[in-house]
Amino acid sequence: MLEIRNVYKTFTRKGITIEALKGVSLNVEKGDIFGVIGYSGAGKSTLIRLANYLERPTEGQVLVDGFDLGEYSASELREAKKNIGMIFQHFNLLESKKVFDNVAIPLVLLKKSKEEIRQRVTELLEFVGLSDKAGSYPSELSGGQKQRVGIARALATNPSLLLCDEATSALDPQTTQSILQLLKRINAEYNITVLIITHEMSVIQEICNKVAVMEEGKIIEQGSVLEVFGHPRHQTTQNFVKTVIQNELTASVQQSIKAEHGRRLVKLHFLGESTTEPVLYEMVRAYDIKFNILFANTTEIQEKTLVTMILQFSGESAEIGKALEFLEQHEIGIEEVDANVFDHSNR
Repeated sequence: MLEIRNVYKTFTRKGITIEALKGVSLNVEKGDIFGVIGYSGAGKSTLIRLANYLERPTEGQVLVDGFDLGEYSASELREAKKNIGMIFQHFNLLESKKVFDNVAIPLVLLKKSKEEIRQRVTELLEFVGLSDKAGSYPSELSGGQKQRVGIARALATNPSLLLCDEATSALDPQTTQSILQLLKRINAEYNITVLIITHEMSVIQEICNKVAVMEEGKIIEQGSVLEVFGHPRHQTTQNFVKTVIQNELTASVQQSIKAEHGRRLVKLHFLGESTTEPVLYEMVRAYDIKFNILFANTTEIQEKTLVTMILQFSGESAEIGKALEFLEQHEIGIEEVDANVFDHSNR
């Protein structure tokens, strides 16, 4: 659907060169709700502007449905952009025009008939829940209602790809939730692929099936949301995951931990079916070990369950090793934790 191949983007302003993107590659497949997350300055907004050629890459390719946008003529590019809708952070509505006319703008530019415009705009305003606001001005709407108008306008040309640039960051939590649910409906009912740029991991958790993490113009980690949430590898990704999933020991428990011979501290990640199987019970029956549960947390992601546990194992080293191999065979993610980090008795 959307493929970004080894893209670089460089800006030069007042003699200063800024590398906004450094060899970014991304593959958004048909039907995805793909999230790109990163802190301010990571290159997210530049990336999404390349996706519809509001910016051209310095190097690399941007392909939509297999066609390189860089090889299109100006008229061909305009035609291709009809299949790409864009939702902005600050709505970008014309304050002098009523809601109906704001939604109709793309259709007017395409010189559609008045009847086609009336039918399409009426349909979209009903879809986003704003049928009663067609004659209102943007100044009479709430932030959430303004964003719904922006979404309706983005859908006017029946795009196959919808780009969302921080579409919920200017909204309160309750309104954010309603907009995210609307984006899920768009994806499901209109079969539109969605690319979301955000700095909020809760947005990724709520609706995305895939995620890429950006830092300093590069993608440092990407994969399915379950994989990335369950096994965040990069420190920046771990920091983002911590904002929505508690997966660390409390301070009081850390104070009580001692690094002793015959004890090992292990973080386990259970995903999907493994969360309903009695794996720990079977492990204890099979191996001469004991364990103490120091932490456990359950999170729902993409209608699947992610369980994170931190256990302190005690027993012979060989037996603990066998027990951990047993868990790995049952597709339990294992992450060794250094108990010396928490052992205050040795300081």
